[in-house]
Amino acid sequence: MTDLASCMERIPTSTWHQHRLALLGCEAGTLTVGVEDTPSPSLLHDLAFMTGLTVVTTHVEPHVIDDFLGTVATPAPPSIPRAERGTSIRSAVPHKSSVPQGPVVQQVDRIIREAIERRASDIHFEPYEAFFRVRYRLDGVLHQVGELSLLQREAIMSRLKIMAGLDIAEKRRPQDGRIRFQHGDRRTGRTIDLRVSTLPTEFGEKIVLRILDKGLLRLDLEALGFEAGPLSLFRRAIHQPYGIILVSGPTGSGKTTTLYAALNELNTDAVNITTIEDPIEYNLPGINQTHVRSDIGLSFAHALRAFLRQDPNIIMVGEIRDRETAEVAIRAALTGHLVLSTIHTNDAASTITRLVDMGIEPFLVASSLRLALAQRLVRRICPDCKHATTLDPAFAEAYGLEPEASVYSGTGCATCMSTGYRGRTALFEVLPISERMTELITQQSTAYALRQQAMDEGMRTLRTVGIECMERGDTTPEEIVRETSF
Repeated sequence: MTDLASCMERIPTSTWHQHRLALLGCEAGTLTVGVEDTPSPSLLHDLAFMTGLTVVTTHVEPHVIDDFLGTVATPAPPSIPRAERGTSIRSAVPHKSSVPQGPVVQQVDRIIREAIERRASDIHFEPYEAFFRVRYRLDGVLHQVGELSLLQREAIMSRLKIMAGLDIAEKRRPQDGRIRFQHGDRRTGRTIDLRVSTLPTEFGEKIVLRILDKGLLRLDLEALGFEAGPLSLFRRAIHQPYGIILVSGPTGSGKTTTLYAALNELNTDAVNITTIEDPIEYNLPGINQTHVRSDIGLSFAHALRAFLRQDPNIIMVGEIRDRETAEVAIRAALTGHLVLSTIHTNDAASTITRLVDMGIEPFLVASSLRLALAQRLVRRICPDCKHATTLDPAFAEAYGLEPEASVYSGTGCATCMSTGYRGRTALFEVLPISERMTELITQQSTAYALRQQAMDEGMRTLRTVGIECMERGDTTPEEIVRETSF
């Protein structure tokens, strides 16, 4: 049996009042809610997501709801204590005894705890004119988990900024900070890093927390989702004594995790590994990590030049964004260093032409590049509600899929918070630089020509790998279409 009080605590008080709901029961994995009118599917989805339970509604008389709402007090506007009204981060340190443990503190902690327990990657606090909502990014997709009282907005934002060591009086400019959040008991729990970003909007500051949970970080190349052939090619490249290896993909596609896993495999007492990142996502023991400081001129290119005087064997550059960084990285690769970096392109072949477009001479790209890798993350079907289904013929024809392909989907259950997905897996497109590829690069061939040559040499595209993943029953056709192209 699930505790009624626990169920009430998971759902914001504003939700009970706004939608006129009454909690009737909470047991055996089912939440029973009394309603006056037929609720919207989105409301039912939100309730299931917030509680992790199957939601059942039943019509009740208005007085039943009134009686219940009488026990659910509308949140009052909490006062911001004097220690939290300061204009500098020194005037209010979150771990000092002067910080109260009132309702706002508890509410913020609960939101963060629940996000961690649900394996969210980000928490969004978003103010609008008529409401103040909270969303979690689960497996790459945002889900609204509730609305907070507008009266609490300023206090909650102040609390988050204090925890991150930011200036609560500065509301006109974006700020970045970090929180070390204690999850669980201090003796048996763990400390989780939260990266904090604030952004001024029309109706107040929006705050996004990126959850960096080391407990979920798997720095093992086999665990990333590589198949045997591509993994062998990637391993062969990272164990070369020099050259540059580039990983491409959109934001949030797992590029940094792939590079961390590669560095973890290469990390021994016999080599000197140095990284420049923006920002440092996870601390890796035995690896020298530096973060970009644009305020003092410490850019990727500037740091790279300094690294070359530090007797490095392996260098990781968080991202190649411009010609200057690309030139220094390639020079490092040509002078006996192994360089790993990321770049924003749609596929592996486009990585090569992007470097040329930046102004790098084709013969330098051909001489230094060892391997280009493109990757995407797709959501896994929840194993608890997975079932076989048929592929719609029109959908198959529109996206070039085989109509008779074996496909599966998730119906949605308490385990996956009614999403039908749980966890993610990676798709990899690996393009090693062969002699023929070197010739084509020197001849300034198009990305299309490079891609065709790579496919002739056995490269399997993201779409091909994705379709095989779909046919194995790991993901859905919709995910493959969403994350890959023809």
